[in-house]
Amino acid sequence: MESIAITEATAAGDRRRTPARSEPLYAAVDLGTNNCRLLIARRTADGFEVVDAFSRIVRLGEGVGATGRLQPAAIHRTMAALRICAGKIRRQNVILSRAVATEACRQASNFPTFRDRVRRETGIELEMIPAGEEARLAAAGCAPLLDPAVPHAIIFDIGGGSTELTWLEFDSDGHAVTLDAVSIPFGVVSLAEQHGGHEVSAETYEAMSAATMAALAEFEARNNLRGLIAQGRVQMIGSSGTVTTLAGVHLGLPRYIRSQVDGCTLTFEEARGASRMLLGLDYAARAAYPCIGRDRADLVLAGCAILEAICETWPVGRLRVGDRGVREGILFDLLAEAQRRHAAKPSG
Repeated sequence: MESIAITEATAAGDRRRTPARSEPLYAAVDLGTNNCRLLIARRTADGFEVVDAFSRIVRLGEGVGATGRLQPAAIHRTMAALRICAGKIRRQNVILSRAVATEACRQASNFPTFRDRVRRETGIELEMIPAGEEARLAAAGCAPLLDPAVPHAIIFDIGGGSTELTWLEFDSDGHAVTLDAVSIPFGVVSLAEQHGGHEVSAETYEAMSAATMAALAEFEARNNLRGLIAQGRVQMIGSSGTVTTLAGVHLGLPRYIRSQVDGCTLTFEEARGASRMLLGLDYAARAAYPCIGRDRADLVLAGCAILEAICETWPVGRLRVGDRGVREGILFDLLAEAQRRHAAKPSG
């Protein structure tokens, strides 16, 4: 994985500016169990610049665990979000795009029907990707946050229906190489639906964390990460709404501010303190808390329980927070593909 910078067009004029023909645009859509996310970007000298973005909580995976099917209300919410994505992609004259669907769609027997409807009504070609590809994309999206001075890294992405983990090391040329990856079937939506998310007791919280730890045990057994952690040779990066929310809570932000969260560092003690503070609040208090709101109030504690399990299993002591992941990984792939196509064109 090459370390590539990500910049954002921050001035209002930059966001509205139509790119010149020499600046083609690329789009990435990540349709997860909980969120529908879009990034549109252009290449820069050292990475890419985001020119448009969209994110909406759609809860596509609501009820999938119990029924094995995408539910009509969830499909309706998701189609509305995908129509917005499609409109932005058309207006920006994107030349290359990729749209992926993850755990909820992997579990749903009616995904083919849903995929065909998305294509028919929005023009978006939705691709259901396996868990290994999701983990690869999430890790690639976070690669710019890696410290090459630390030889190994754990990158995790706590999603709605699953959690992806990637174990990396730097080779002799300074490139990050994936050694192992796993997807465990524990995410904020699936755990909240199983254990309840509105009112969470300390016992329920511990049960969610213990179940996650049990699921992580095999990955630890075959890689012995703890041995390298004891030598100080491992870094950790967390990419998800859970870690970005906890960072915002810890920082005391009056509202979510990406520039202050993305790339910041949380010690395990700070993360646990924020988690336990939220555990002491009822649903209404969590919903009223800055950086959480009603859309996340019933899911955040499930995410905290997963995070605590990860931190307990691999006591690195601190983690780098990434407000980035699958979408950014897709964009890096698209930039590389465009470069290959350009190089393959006959000269003259």
